[in-house]
Amino acid sequence: MKRLAIMCAALALCTGAEAAATSKQELVNRVLKLWHVETIGESMLQQPVGNAVQQARVMLQGRAAPEKRDAALTEIAEDARKFMEDNKSVTRASAEKLIPTTIAPMLAERFTEEELKQIIAILESPVKAKFESMVPELQKKLGESVAADTRAVIDPKLQELQQRIGTRLRTAVTP
Repeated sequence: MKRLAIMCAALALCTGAEAAATSKQELVNRVLKLWHVETIGESMLQQPVGNAVQQARVMLQGRAAPEKRDAALTEIAEDARKFMEDNKSVTRASAEKLIPTTIAPMLAERFTEEELKQIIAILESPVKAKFESMVPELQKKLGESVAADTRAVIDPKLQELQQRIGTRLRTAVTP
């Protein structure tokens, strides 16, 4: 009888621990869904693609007639856009495949259930959504204000830098 009571208690503990693990995993899954971490691959692609477009812009500046330069840059931008469109599904699929074995265990290990619930509350917050919707406007406003405030000092220096770079490029490519 005593043995049966001990086995029942052990079974109850195992079932409780299993339920807690399931509950925590559900919270982790909810955090991951709200976080949209699967888009990180796309973000990683954007940087080198953006750099390639910027390098092309720099290389064409002063080397090609404005019409040819603009046409080439339009085609390059379209190539970059198409590349991103063609490849973002690859990076998204990779992220979705790897999230359960990389990010999810880290969240489960480092956060308690209560902390995961707090993260969910933050991610679902209407105030957060409102703030995030304002970020582009805030960045634009500050950027315009900084540009206006520093234009008199920065523009002449920037033009001088562009001339020096142009001279160096012409010197480097002239036979």
